[in-house]
Amino acid sequence: AFTWSIALATAMIFAAGTSLAADIKERSAKFPIVNAIDHPQGLGAQKFVEVVEKKSGGKIKIKIFPNGTLGGEQQVASAMQGGTIEISMMSPAQIVGTIPEFVVLDFPFAFANAKQADAVLDGPFGKRLMGYMPAKGWVGLGFMEQGYRSISNSKRPITKLEDIKGLKLRTILNPLYVDMLNTLGANAVPMPFTELYTAMEMKTVDGQENPETTVDANKFYEVQKYFSGTRHIYNPQMLMVSKKFWDSLSADEKKIFEEATVESRDVQRKAARAMTEKSRKVMLEHGMQINEIAPAELARMKAAVKPVTDKYAAKLDPALVKAFEAELEKTKNLK
Repeated sequence: AFTWSIALATAMIFAAGTSLAADIKERSAKFPIVNAIDHPQGLGAQKFVEVVEKKSGGKIKIKIFPNGTLGGEQQVASAMQGGTIEISMMSPAQIVGTIPEFVVLDFPFAFANAKQADAVLDGPFGKRLMGYMPAKGWVGLGFMEQGYRSISNSKRPITKLEDIKGLKLRTILNPLYVDMLNTLGANAVPMPFTELYTAMEMKTVDGQENPETTVDANKFYEVQKYFSGTRHIYNPQMLMVSKKFWDSLSADEKKIFEEATVESRDVQRKAARAMTEKSRKVMLEHGMQINEIAPAELARMKAAVKPVTDKYAAKLDPALVKAFEAELEKTKNLK
């Protein structure tokens, strides 16, 4: 046993030494995002790129394309399936058309707070969801944060459920979001993010729903007066790669990507949470009115949209829904 452990230790030292000659090729990859480079999405992307370049000794070069320059999220997602775009970060809500299981993350009012969301996403349940991706041409690396979505509009503050009635609100091209807003009494208008600012400026829509950082980074305060903390859906951001690209990587390269994901995720979440506070200040400085909503009113909103949650839950494997509910129950007291 003694000689075996020495042999093993020697092998390990040797392996550590050979990692200098790790199997890392010169590579270049495109990493488009729809938000600005100083948005939390951009910060996460930058950190990821920086860590990959450092760990690969400068061999793997990744170029970020911010502000939707390579297209909207749906376009990017399909380009990744085809292998013409290598990496991206987007809300899992963008791919529920292809992987319906991701809809659980959009169940309205599911996550009580960010700590709970982290625990569920970084644990076995997050892995389970990512397990559906390779068959569809993507590989999920990890979850970062976009934040809680809340409603902004140019008409009135929302302090109770009834205030949502009749507001024309833009949302993403995702049926659950449309159903949720319509059930709350709004008129949901799905449209690509790239068209949103103009639609609000022209008053084609009264408002939209996104985290504070998105309102700030895209200067929505120029065309929106009220921001109300409905916090109806918590949006993670999913760091994902094209499966074609992933399959071309060596084990050493994959390891670099995985390590960079964890490092950038932790930095990104911290930054995203600090930026939410900063964005709120900027919005106030630009004359926006921000209001929170009483817990009792949020409970009314949650009750109002329960039929929507039930409708989408019914389309999924009951075991998956049960597992999600169990995770939420297990993590509900995290603060």
